[in-house]
Amino acid sequence: MSGVQVTVIGDLEKELLAEVRGGERAVTAAIRLAGSGVKAGWRAQIAGAGLGERLGRTIRDQYYPKSGESIEAAALVYSKAPHIVGAFEQGVAIRSKDGFWLAIPTPAAGKGAKGGRISPHEWEQRNGRRLKFVYRRGRPGLLVDAGDVLLRARVIKRDGTSRAARGFKNRSVIIFILVPQVQLRKRLDLEAAAREWQDKLPALVVHNWPDLKAEAR
Repeated sequence: MSGVQVTVIGDLEKELLAEVRGGERAVTAAIRLAGSGVKAGWRAQIAGAGLGERLGRTIRDQYYPKSGESIEAAALVYSKAPHIVGAFEQGVAIRSKDGFWLAIPTPAAGKGAKGGRISPHEWEQRNGRRLKFVYRRGRPGLLVDAGDVLLRARVIKRDGTSRAARGFKNRSVIIFILVPQVQLRKRLDLEAAAREWQDKLPALVVHNWPDLKAEAR
């Protein structure tokens, strides 16, 4: 039996090293494209759901390695407000931390000090008036502004007279609606956007690997 003679033309080690480096470049570029695509997709979903640009800007991305190229490159896309984003992605029931009522402000309540949702305590301190609780059987409770002024823990009227004497019969303004919980409906599908770019990864690697790209033609 005659032996088989193999002749290597060129520097095999050099060729293999070039292929490895080509793979590192291709995988790193593909991962960065996919990561930025996921981030853009998540931000677009948040904006499309009407959740505001501020929440969209909490979506960030990081890449590993932070510099250079690697065949094991990876991307991390995340939110700096995971609890809020996760709630809109899953759809959850929101309950009061104290186990009592959730106070939902009406337009008459105005905004909080930082432009967000105002609390009953903040409303009372800002306006100097005590909110009155109104119980309604089988319906959400209310916190209303009946014109009662806060003064040294005693409740008096704004001008010392009764509301009826001032012609304000039954004119309480609803400031908060009280409910035991709020069901937040699912408004995001971030996992679907991540899967979409995950499925694109093989094609992205080929596109960024010149030799494989040429063979695919």
